[in-house]
Amino acid sequence: MTSRTVDTKARLRTAALAVVRERGVGGTSARAIAAAAEVNQALIFYHFGSVSELIEAASDEAVEARVRLYRDAFTGVDSLSDLLVVARQVHEQERQAGSMTVMAQIMAGAQSDPVLARAGRHALAAWTDEVDQVLRRVLAASPLGSLIDGAGLAHLVSAAFMGIELYHGADPESADLAFGTI
Repeated sequence: MTSRTVDTKARLRTAALAVVRERGVGGTSARAIAAAAEVNQALIFYHFGSVSELIEAASDEAVEARVRLYRDAFTGVDSLSDLLVVARQVHEQERQAGSMTVMAQIMAGAQSDPVLARAGRHALAAWTDEVDQVLRRVLAASPLGSLIDGAGLAHLVSAAFMGIELYHGADPESADLAFGTI
């Protein structure tokens, strides 16, 4: 693969996320992505097969990078209250970066697009795995460890964070209130 091909694919992935963030999944098209990347739209289909597969590739790459960014913070968590502090920081930083908007759009698109559903599952699994590792470690040292299913709790935490983000789109004040009570 030439460096030009790598550069084109990277530009397309970056542009795809930007367009999803700005226009939503419903407003994302090959034409819009190609314009943002300043390339011919045929390159989307040549390199990725479809717009959904491009969005999936871009999302997968971005999620892996964002999870790696916070791995040390998760590793340093020693209690459930520490996990909440880190989770709030991560959530706010990801919201500011626009990652939560992209994820909400992918989840919305997942309702009717199996490729976006696969991207959503990948993203949720990456974040849930990090939370699961923390919960297993923290709960193992707690009397609650034998009473709580850490894996199930990790999925519940991920669902709650995603739900609050979707709620935020409709009613930011109430979503902030809900998030503040966790």
